[in-house]
Amino acid sequence: MKWTTIKRVLIAGAKNFVRGDAVSVATVLIMTVTLTLIGSMIFLSALLSFTLNTITNKIDVSVYFVTTASEADILAVKNQIESLPQVESVTYTSAADALTAFRARHANDELTLQALDELGGNPLDASLSVHAKDPSEYGSIVNFLEASPALSAGGTSIIDRINYAQNKSAIDRLTLATQAMRNIGFAIVILFAIASILIAFATIRLAIYTAKDEIAVMRLVGASNAYIQGPFVVTGIIAGIIAAALVLLILWPATWYVETKTIGWFGGFNVASYYSSNFVLIFLILMGSGIALGAIASVLAIHRYLKA
Repeated sequence: MKWTTIKRVLIAGAKNFVRGDAVSVATVLIMTVTLTLIGSMIFLSALLSFTLNTITNKIDVSVYFVTTASEADILAVKNQIESLPQVESVTYTSAADALTAFRARHANDELTLQALDELGGNPLDASLSVHAKDPSEYGSIVNFLEASPALSAGGTSIIDRINYAQNKSAIDRLTLATQAMRNIGFAIVILFAIASILIAFATIRLAIYTAKDEIAVMRLVGASNAYIQGPFVVTGIIAGIIAAALVLLILWPATWYVETKTIGWFGGFNVASYYSSNFVLIFLILMGSGIALGAIASVLAIHRYLKA
């Protein structure tokens, strides 16, 4: 299209939106509700990711070593584990540190402390706490340790036990939950997108219906389909932009209100802080969704009137 034609289409689309009165307002309101749902899904997805990451960080596999293992040998095993691509981090806890932590946890349990003192030594083992990048990778890490046991200079394994069996059920449940949340979230987004297009389609189609005679005349004088579609697509895009702007404005006080009323509910997830720090991304998603919904719904709505 020439710039003159594009300018005419843009002006016509803006005039259609203004002349639409109640229909334009209804279109904006419906799209506002739709984009609010999409915005809510963004925050819900962020909350689920935060929660899953928090739970994931609390699950690990501990490797315990025999009491005769030297610190140098244990640190050598630590270096081997850290070199694995599946591993996020490895934390070393010496036997002395383990004993100090044990005493702190049972500071109010006199019987346990007395029994520990009667042993006359440190019964606790040094250990490595292994965090994987993904919960599903713990099995391969344990397989690596079992297939290639670390040996001391004497030729005997210095690994006493691995607590993977005790944590396996929790790790498996977390893996399934993570995959299910991702799949459910993706499906919900798709359903919302389809529902949004259908709702906007129905409303915009009403506006186009009122202009069916005008469309018929334009076809009789030889106007191209693109020229006829243009103003209605522009009208839909304007509605989408206004709706997105309204949602962005509504979310600002809404996230602040939710944060003040639900502080401490989400395990440290700050709704208002997330909105402010990710505003550009949320702006692009909502504005892009509004423009896409308005354009697609308009094209679908006017299609029947362009058939020969």
